[in-house]
Amino acid sequence: MPIYRAEVPDGPVEVRHMQPYQAVKAYRCPGCDHEIPPGRGHKVVVPHDAPEDRRHWHTGCWRRVESRRDAGRTR
Repeated sequence: MPIYRAEVPDGPVEVRHMQPYQAVKAYRCPGCDHEIPPGRGHKVVVPHDAPEDRRHWHTGCWRRVESRRDAGRTR
């Protein structure tokens, strides 16, 4: 599972990509409030300060978070 670190307004997080074969249950994406069904690849975002608060995001929803974050850096 590839891992990278990112900064978000709530602090540093670790982002992991969950492969489709690893996704064995359904999750709810906090970005769009829709279900991520079993068998769909997605991102797992783990706050450094609170790993128990990890959240599962659609890859596209997480990319929007990152693009907003990156756009804010260029201003």
